[in-house]
Amino acid sequence: MTKLSVNINKIATLRNARGGNMPNVVQVARDIQNFGAHGITIHPRPDERHIRYQDAFDLKPVIHTEYNIEGNPIDEFLDMVLEIKPTQVTLVPDAVDALTSNAGWDTVKHKDYLVDIISECRKNGIRTSIFVDPSSTMIEGAANTGTDRIELYTEEFAHQFSLGNEKAIEPYTQCAVLANDLGLGINAGHDLSLENIRFFKENIPHLLEVSIGHALVCEAIYRGLEPVVKAYLKKLA
Repeated sequence: MTKLSVNINKIATLRNARGGNMPNVVQVARDIQNFGAHGITIHPRPDERHIRYQDAFDLKPVIHTEYNIEGNPIDEFLDMVLEIKPTQVTLVPDAVDALTSNAGWDTVKHKDYLVDIISECRKNGIRTSIFVDPSSTMIEGAANTGTDRIELYTEEFAHQFSLGNEKAIEPYTQCAVLANDLGLGINAGHDLSLENIRFFKENIPHLLEVSIGHALVCEAIYRGLEPVVKAYLKKLA
C-alpha cells in the first residue's frame, strides 16, 4: 500500500487567522494518525505564516507514525531538523516569499549543496527526499546526491488531469521507473486530491508515499476529516 502522509499546514493557517490555539495542530495530528494515516507532514517557512518552528518541536512527541518535515534547508531550518530528527526531511527549493512550492530542485546545478545537506541528515539518522520535477535529468542528478528518495512534484499532472488529459501521467511514470532503477524511493505530492489520487497511484510503479494537505483539508470541510482520511486510504490500498 502507498502510504498517506497528511500535511497539516492548512490547519495551522486556520489557527493563525484568529490567534490562540484553535484548531490545535497537535491534537489534529493525533486525530489524523488515529484515523489511519501513516504519517504527518509539515512545511515550516521562514515567516511562519502557517506552521511555526515551535509547532515542529511540539509535534515530535505525539507523532508515532512517520514525521516528515519539508522545507528549504536554510540554516535555521536545518538546525531545527537536526535537533528534532524526524523520520524524513524533504528538501524543497522554495523561495522565502513563495506562496507555495512551485518547482523542483535543479539537482545538477545544486549537486554539491545537496550532497552536503543530505550527508549531514543521513549521519543523524534522518531519511532524505528531494523535491523534483518529472525530468529524467533531474532524477539522475538526484541519484548522484546520495538522497534516499525523491518526491515527484505533481502540480502539472493534477492540472492536466483536471482538463481530461490522462497522458499527463506519462513523464511521471517514466521517471518513477528510472528512479527505482537507480535505487531511489519514490514519494509524490502537490495538488493530489480524491479526484486524481487513484489514477496517479495506479500509474506510478513503486510509489511509496504521497503527501497531501490542501486538497484534503478542503475536502474535509464538506465531508469531515475522518471520512476524508479514510477515503484516501481506500484509494491508495
